[in-house]
Amino acid sequence: MNLNLSASLNIFKLLAKPSLCLPHSTIATFDDLPIPLERAFAQDGKDRQVHIKAVVLDKDDCFAWPERSEIYGPYKNRFEALRAAYPGRRLLIVSNTAGAKSYDVDGHLASEVERSTDVAVLTHRVKKPGCGNEIMSYFRDHPETGVTGPHQIAVVGDRLATDMMLANMMGSWGVWVKDGVVPLDQKSIFSRLERRIAPYLLSRGLSAPEPASPFE
Repeated sequence: MNLNLSASLNIFKLLAKPSLCLPHSTIATFDDLPIPLERAFAQDGKDRQVHIKAVVLDKDDCFAWPERSEIYGPYKNRFEALRAAYPGRRLLIVSNTAGAKSYDVDGHLASEVERSTDVAVLTHRVKKPGCGNEIMSYFRDHPETGVTGPHQIAVVGDRLATDMMLANMMGSWGVWVKDGVVPLDQKSIFSRLERRIAPYLLSRGLSAPEPASPFE
């Protein structure tokens, strides 16, 4: 069982501020991801000064089937385009399965995903949405990425309560992959519920917090 204590604890933050789970941009599938990522945040007409230097990428039901290590076939070209646009350490896979110490105890899953994608997988103690400090520590350890703050990072994933909440708690940009790989009737009840929550919150005038540079 893949329990997520981090999500359970952070539910109180979400109840106090529901906009924390909202994305800055929404796409249907990973194959629709705009590259470079700045294009994802210019589509609503807002005058935003966005410079994405690194991408944090979810795995399950984002670019791969859950419990699979390989890239979903139809998404391979888009994945390679993303890897070319954000080479080396600038692209980081952060999953609540592969690399999560409470689930992937010996790191076997993370190693499999790294071999399959040629992209680093973060080994993290706290699951999403609570692993922001571990992500920022990773980028501080790799200054060649050019990342000096969370406002230069985009988080791409299929879950509002983990991926998008992670982005907003970090002060980063969030891209929600709404449909993902798994058919709707096979998704978890939580994933299906999120598809109703987002339109409801948006209809009430809520929006994701805007990341800001500490120098602005």
